[in-house]
Amino acid sequence: MELKTFLKANQYTIAAWILAGATLLFVLLFHLLPALLAGLLVYELIHILTPCIARKLPGDRAKLIAIAFLVIAIVGLLTLAGAGLVAFFRSESGSLTVLLAKMAQIIEDSRKILPAWMLSHMPADANTFRDQAAEWLRTHSVDLQVAGKEAGRLIAHIILGMIIGGIVAMRDAAHDDKFKPFAHALVGRAALFGDAFRRVVFAQVRIAAINACFTGLYLLVLLPILGVGLPLVKTMIAITFVVGLIPVAGNLISNTIIVVVSLSQSLTVAIGSLIYLVVIHKFEYFLNARIVGSQIRANAWELLIAMVMMEAAFGLAGIVAAPIYYAYVKSELRARDLV
Repeated sequence: MELKTFLKANQYTIAAWILAGATLLFVLLFHLLPALLAGLLVYELIHILTPCIARKLPGDRAKLIAIAFLVIAIVGLLTLAGAGLVAFFRSESGSLTVLLAKMAQIIEDSRKILPAWMLSHMPADANTFRDQAAEWLRTHSVDLQVAGKEAGRLIAHIILGMIIGGIVAMRDAAHDDKFKPFAHALVGRAALFGDAFRRVVFAQVRIAAINACFTGLYLLVLLPILGVGLPLVKTMIAITFVVGLIPVAGNLISNTIIVVVSLSQSLTVAIGSLIYLVVIHKFEYFLNARIVGSQIRANAWELLIAMVMMEAAFGLAGIVAAPIYYAYVKSELRARDLV
């Protein structure tokens, strides 16, 4: 679909802007962001793979059947991947509970070797660390949606979002472009938002994968060569990839965990880990600017401001949504030569 056909601002476009803005706000206020992202992910994956099918299947009917099977396969694979990730973090080798307990014990043991100025910024003991971690989880329970009914509803939203994304992709494959003016304007907004999602999220996935690879090389190759073996290495690599999907903030989370766990060996290893991670992330800073910045034509400070504002307004969901929302708004402005 050509986005240039939606550049002229008329009454229908203005109404579509208002409805799109209200919808995006509704998504954040009522915790529907996971469903939206899941649906867009399925839609974009099918959109990418559909041309390959179209070239090999001449008939429209055969193409729709093939796309239907593709939808089922993608939804199934994503569901299995999510279930596998959850199972890993609940397993004995990847347990987050074990990791938190280990970090608490490391912090308590490391008080004997750390300087006094650093101790003033750390929990007094393991029990204090556990209490602070539990309090943080309670405070952010709504955003994280990890317990009981909220977790079940989150999973249901994600699955429904993927199904809706697949249905929309199948309808889009039918090439039914006979829209009336207001629907035409809405399709334009959806196309711009989908384009923003594709550029930001797929770029961030590449960055998270690169980050996890560099971290894995450090934890699995470099440290063992130096005779240092850290506990829960697989868990830390998995966390690095998952939180790496959150721009900027994700690196801070993974780096903190790795440095704290490095203290289990010595202060020297922890400092070495910190230096390595800082150097790597300085390199990744330029990589991020090249990948994400070039995709949405935005500087790092622009994304940071958007993330801070969205976090203040909507919490953790705001941090996740900020790059996508900002890229969409900037696309709308750029399409009319306003920025």
